[in-house]
Amino acid sequence: MKQIKRALKMHRIFVAQELKRMMEYKGDFIIGMIGFLLIQTSNLLFLTLVFSNIPSLMGWDYTEVVFIYGFSLIPKGIDHLLFDNLWSIGHFTVRKGDFDKYLTRPINTLFHVMVEKLQIDALGEFIMGVALVCITIPKLQIEWSIAKVLLILLVIPFATLIYTGIKIATAAIAFWIKRSGNIIYMFYMVNDFAKYPVSIYNNLVKTIITYVIPFAFTAYYPAYYFLTGEAPLFNIGMPMLISTAIVALSIFIWNKGIAAYESAGS
Repeated sequence: MKQIKRALKMHRIFVAQELKRMMEYKGDFIIGMIGFLLIQTSNLLFLTLVFSNIPSLMGWDYTEVVFIYGFSLIPKGIDHLLFDNLWSIGHFTVRKGDFDKYLTRPINTLFHVMVEKLQIDALGEFIMGVALVCITIPKLQIEWSIAKVLLILLVIPFATLIYTGIKIATAAIAFWIKRSGNIIYMFYMVNDFAKYPVSIYNNLVKTIITYVIPFAFTAYYPAYYFLTGEAPLFNIGMPMLISTAIVALSIFIWNKGIAAYESAGS
């Protein structure tokens, strides 16, 4: 319990310092947030254009696809907001030798990296996701209950951890090869497939995003349960199970990487 309290206290300190830093550059924050909103808006316009020419996509209508798309942005936005500093490990922190600073401080290295910075402009992504879900819900014939509301609140953190776990594992590869930014990007960009119904893809893509790099469990399967009420054990239970397994594996890889780490830099 003491360790948890200490971790939460340290998290508050890091967040406070990061917010102070960002307040010095308010323009960057506003531009970044608007940028993310514009990117998601352009994707939404693309969907609108597609559905203006076809009545449905493999049995999915426009509102259902937008609901899945919006749902996908919520866990992705949370991960982007809280844990985006992991990208720096793969891109330059290890390669330049700057990771040494984390080893000289009495804080768990992974915890330190994850809470050191906030990517506050990711709020644009998160806000867009919440807005799309809220706008589409009245148009969908969803039978809501207290249980469903609790499940949607429960599954989102686990869906977020799938993103985070994959980033931890791929960032940790840098401890062996010094730079893994391209590997993180390659894995992370697979999530673009998860923004749409899995059933529209061929079997190879379905297998990859369900069983190899399981981003389908961050959006499609939970959203499918809320749309249909079917198979809650799979559609809601599996994201929880998979995220737990991925995070456990990623921490194992991180710790192995720390043991193998040798300082770099010029």
